[in-house]
Amino acid sequence: MKLFDVLVAFTALSLLVLVGMALRQRVRWLRQLGIPEALLAGLIGLLIGPFGPWQLFPDDVYKVWSQTPGVLISLVFATLFIGQRLPGPGLIWQRAAGQTAFGLVLGLGQYLVGSLMVLIVLQPLFGTNPLMACLIEVGFEGGHGTAAGMGATFSDLGLPSGEALGLAMATVGVLAAVVIGSTLVVIGRGQRWLAQKERLRQGSDGPAQRLQRMAEQDPFSAEERLAIEQAAGTSDQDANRSMTIDALTVNVALAGGAVGLGILMKAGLTALGNSLGGPETARLLDAIPVFPLAMVGGLLVQLSLQWSQQTNLVSAVAQASIGSLAMDLLITAAMASLNLPLLEENWLPFTALALVGLVWNVSAFLLVAPKIFRDHWFERAIADFGQGTGVTATGLLLLRMADPLGRSRAMEGFSFKQLVFEPFLGGGLITALAPLALMSWGLPMFSGVALALTLSAIGFGLLLGRKIQPS
Repeated sequence: MKLFDVLVAFTALSLLVLVGMALRQRVRWLRQLGIPEALLAGLIGLLIGPFGPWQLFPDDVYKVWSQTPGVLISLVFATLFIGQRLPGPGLIWQRAAGQTAFGLVLGLGQYLVGSLMVLIVLQPLFGTNPLMACLIEVGFEGGHGTAAGMGATFSDLGLPSGEALGLAMATVGVLAAVVIGSTLVVIGRGQRWLAQKERLRQGSDGPAQRLQRMAEQDPFSAEERLAIEQAAGTSDQDANRSMTIDALTVNVALAGGAVGLGILMKAGLTALGNSLGGPETARLLDAIPVFPLAMVGGLLVQLSLQWSQQTNLVSAVAQASIGSLAMDLLITAAMASLNLPLLEENWLPFTALALVGLVWNVSAFLLVAPKIFRDHWFERAIADFGQGTGVTATGLLLLRMADPLGRSRAMEGFSFKQLVFEPFLGGGLITALAPLALMSWGLPMFSGVALALTLSAIGFGLLLGRKIQPS
């Protein structure tokens, strides 16, 4: 592979992003569906990719595209904690508890229904690889970035088509989240599940009184809320803040340092496994992807900056921009290099898993969410449904459809939930370790553990629902 091929690959990805952006701006229904520009760019790239009808570039360029996601996903996760300034953990948990519980129900339940489907139906009938039990959580809760990052792990453990299947699952999730979520919002309005009663009860108050009451109940300052929402990706970035190249370079270096710490941690884990458990344990630990460890590295970098009182060196806005850039290029490259023949070989098990995953998410939304959230359950749950089926932006789109004026304050809980939830599921440590656990324990035991964890999450959510009263 030549350096020139890397340059051509990056240039081509940049052009694809521009084409995707222009297409989304010009086609109204694409905007209404909330399809990200990077996903559109990747689908266009698929047409000119190695498995598309019009191959425009040499094979080495496509090889660069296929290797890009595994590198960039570590940079995305490295930036999650760097630059954050958070209130105390008690206050965060107070606002994020319900959202976190419902997110756990969705994510852990996706492992449960996936493993049961493979164990009871797909493996006996089609000899399906047991690792496919992890695909629903990787694709729906994790998304395109996680699917691309987990590709090497799936391949090392015996599922070469894991990345392609995960990316396809994530694409199905984005489209289904918008279509099904929008339908649920329409049904919710008709069934009066939205906060109409809350508005009638407050009808005697004027706008000034309502704003004053919300301010009095809010323990966070405006600056703290902005920092939280920027870190969680649920707030617009400060477009007026200027930045020199030196400041940007420092922020890139800090993110790179976090990735470096993740690489060192992985090397340490592999060496420890080799010394304690032998080559087989070392092989399993070596399959752990770098990106969740890079997230831990980012947390260590942020703690070091706070301990040394050098937080002025880092910018949450710059870190969010670095992460967004890496994610956009990652999604474009991953979709453009999607291995379509591998999808053809597994289309029936894939379809069954996608359907059972969607049934689980809708069932959890309708049956469990009303018991967890005692106030504004629909608005709070629809945001998590959108994220747990598609991406964070889908959750925000559905929340704005259900609560355009922000009366439910679900945005606050949804933002705080990301900080508690993402280190574990949706690309965190549990997502990374689940395939290893499945291969070590076997599918029956893995299904039993998934069942126990899902029931625990439901029980925890129901307990919160009994304790937390409407404000």
